[in-house]
Amino acid sequence: MRAAALIRLLIVFLGFFSLTMTAPLIMALALEEKTMIRAFAVPLAASCLAALPVFLTWRKNRPRINTREGIFLVAAAWLCGSVLGAVPFRLSGFVPRFVDAVFESVSGFTTTGASIIPDVEILPKSFHLWRGMSHWLGGMGIVVLTVAIVPALGVGGFNLLKAETSGPLKEKITPRTAETAKILWLIYCGLTIIMILLLCAGGMNVFEAVIHGFSAMGSGGFSTRNGSIAAFNSPYIEWVCTIFMLVAGFNFTLVYRIIQRRFREAAANSEAKAYGLVILSAGCLAACALLPHAGSVGRALRLAFFDVASIISTTGFVIDNHNLWPPLARLAVFLLLFCGGCSGSTAGGIKIIRHTILIKQMQSELRRILWPSALSSIRLDNRPGRKDVVYSVAGFIALYFFMLFAGIAVTAASGMDLYTAINASAICIGNIGLGFGELISGNVIAASPGFVKITLSFLMIAGRLELYTVLILFTPAFWKR
Repeated sequence: MRAAALIRLLIVFLGFFSLTMTAPLIMALALEEKTMIRAFAVPLAASCLAALPVFLTWRKNRPRINTREGIFLVAAAWLCGSVLGAVPFRLSGFVPRFVDAVFESVSGFTTTGASIIPDVEILPKSFHLWRGMSHWLGGMGIVVLTVAIVPALGVGGFNLLKAETSGPLKEKITPRTAETAKILWLIYCGLTIIMILLLCAGGMNVFEAVIHGFSAMGSGGFSTRNGSIAAFNSPYIEWVCTIFMLVAGFNFTLVYRIIQRRFREAAANSEAKAYGLVILSAGCLAACALLPHAGSVGRALRLAFFDVASIISTTGFVIDNHNLWPPLARLAVFLLLFCGGCSGSTAGGIKIIRHTILIKQMQSELRRILWPSALSSIRLDNRPGRKDVVYSVAGFIALYFFMLFAGIAVTAASGMDLYTAINASAICIGNIGLGFGELISGNVIAASPGFVKITLSFLMIAGRLELYTVLILFTPAFWKR
């Protein structure tokens, strides 16, 4: 690979990425938050000064990148972007160690939402804004944003988009990659604005509505309150969050089709049907089991569907301690830790489409056993599915659980009990943030050794980039000519 060209691309990316710190810097200046002014000004100025000479000479030597270089660039951009995003956390003084700042930053940009800060209500507003922005930028993809706003870079945008977006099937809305990225971001921005307005209508102040809008649409989970959404004690706000968390976990390409009134395509989509079925099944099962605990049908439905939406979209908002729920209700939402949202959404996890493909393949194998001479193949979206997709999905899920078990081994080696180690690894590789047991408070991770936080940070980035984009960098074949 062309190291010099990739370094130049990475420097330009970090320069554009650092410009997002302008918003919290302006807020810090307006509110006279002196420590936060320095925390944002230093990394912003340093990144822009480094990127300026490279950008000014860009047109003279503009590289085109291939798929392998695109994979490397996306992985490097997420790693370097997360480290750069950690600088304001550390310089603020509210995060004592840089490894903790990196964990908080990685958790934000990967939309995991696991925090090592015990009391978020003492944080300055500009600090909260940067945390919320980290979810929102990471949700749709910070590299996709760069492809959208800087098409003049001309660096093989689809290779970047393909390496960062989720799911086994990659699709462009339009022939032009930059146009596709712009449409996705316009939909994302529009939905975020609608949610913010609805939260304000429910009595939430504008600042907190913005932060929670960023968190919900980014499928993150950072909140301005220690009690998360429960602190607002508003059924209206909880239902608004439930609906938009489910939308965030839905395929944004299908959202665009619906906007275009191409309803038949959305209705025929196998993943969309499976997504709805899983939500209804888990929500109704949890609600029935919760009825004695909740006291009324309305409250049982609200608690159940909020938690289902929070976990399947990998957001991690909380309105009730599900550790106190009946066992059947806990099981219904615990299984969603290994589910995930739709491909092409801001959600993390394995993704519904992969489970759908495997279930259809199991049905195909059963038919083949019953009728050996018959031709049997899976169908996706009412069309025959490709066999290579089945192999890809099987390989991904095997790798996912291998990584999960490796994470469990490392966290358990630190002295963490096995149940907590399983939870910690599952919520990080799935970018969920909300766990079971002691992990619902997040204090366990905060007290963990540095090597555990680094391991969990690696799992978060690997999970966000669909594993292969990160792990392929560790294979000798990737570096051969």
